[in-house]
Amino acid sequence: MAYKITDECISCGACEADCPVGAISAGDDKYVIDADTCIDCGACAGTCPVGAPVEA
Repeated sequence: MAYKITDECISCGACEADCPVGAISAGDDKYVIDADTCIDCGACAGTCPVGAPVEA
């Protein structure tokens, strides 16, 4: 199951930089995760300072 980014996102970009498969990109008001590309590794959750990435 892929991760998703909650409204807690502060758009710092830490998750995007740590995603090994490039599944994360900047959206209109927060970062978003492409569920089809996400490999459910949790790297984004481990690097986010506010815990915005969560398992979907």
